[in-house]
Order: sequence, then C-alpha cells, then structure tokens
Amino acid sequence: MKDNVDGLLAQWRRERPDIDPTPMGVVGRISRSSRMLERALREHFAARDLQAHEFDILATLRRSGEPYRLTAGALVQASMVTYGAIANRIDRLVAKELVTRETDPDNRRNVLITLTDRGRQLVDEIVVDHVGHERELLASLSEDEQSQLAELLRKLLIGLGDAP
Repeated sequence: MKDNVDGLLAQWRRERPDIDPTPMGVVGRISRSSRMLERALREHFAARDLQAHEFDILATLRRSGEPYRLTAGALVQASMVTYGAIANRIDRLVAKELVTRETDPDNRRNVLITLTDRGRQLVDEIVVDHVGHERELLASLSEDEQSQLAELLRKLLIGLGDAP
C-alpha cells in the first residue's frame, strides 16, 4: 500500500540518487497527518459551534480541576500561542458566556480566566464525543500500533525539546 509521500520520495530518488530522502518521508508523513487530523477536528468542533482552539482552552480549564481557573499566562504557556491570540480567543469565549475574565485580587497584574457552569457543562458533553471522534480517526491502527506510535511520537517530541 502506498501513500502520497511515497510518490514524492520516488521522485527525489530518481532525480537525486545521491541523497537518502528517508527523513523527508518521516517528516512529510507527520506533517500531512497533522494537517489532515487538524482539518477533521476543525470540522468536528465547527458542528458544535466551536473552534478547535476554543475547545482547547475550555478543556485546559476543565482538566485544571476546581475552581477551573487559570491565569492568562498559564493558558498562553499551555497553548504555545501569543498573549494576543489568547486574548482574542478568551474574548470570544467570554462573549459565548463559557468563561469569565477578572483581575486577580492577589496580584493585579494577572488576569484570571474561569470556566463558567455553562462552559463546564459544554466541555463535559463534548469531550466524550471528541474522544470517540479521535478513536474513529485512528481506527486504521490497532491498539498496539496506537501505543507504539504514541511512544515513538513522545520520544520524538522529547528529542525536539518538548518537556513539561
């Protein structure tokens, strides 16, 4: 069985037999998989009137535990985007009444983002469906293959500097 990357690798091997394009195959497949998965997740969340990054913020707040509150800075760190991007996302979630934003009374330089009851209820509903959808997306891999892939990707991420 072949994928689109196989064709690209064959072209490189034909045109530049002096190089080994094997790394292109790995990186290309990771990149293509990422784009395809992101598109599927975007469509899945759009059907629920959410953007994937909005769900990420709601889910981050939910899994933080009670009182389901984090600073804007902690959300920036968790999502690896800029303060400006987080501010815009929080604005949309505040408008949807899924989170609140308030100044930290203990440190006026911090802004606290808190999941509302409505936001918690929504994320609790969606996360079950979301996990099922991700299971469907990975259905071409056995459970053992999914575990192996997760372990290999973890090793790659750590090697690239992704550490908690």
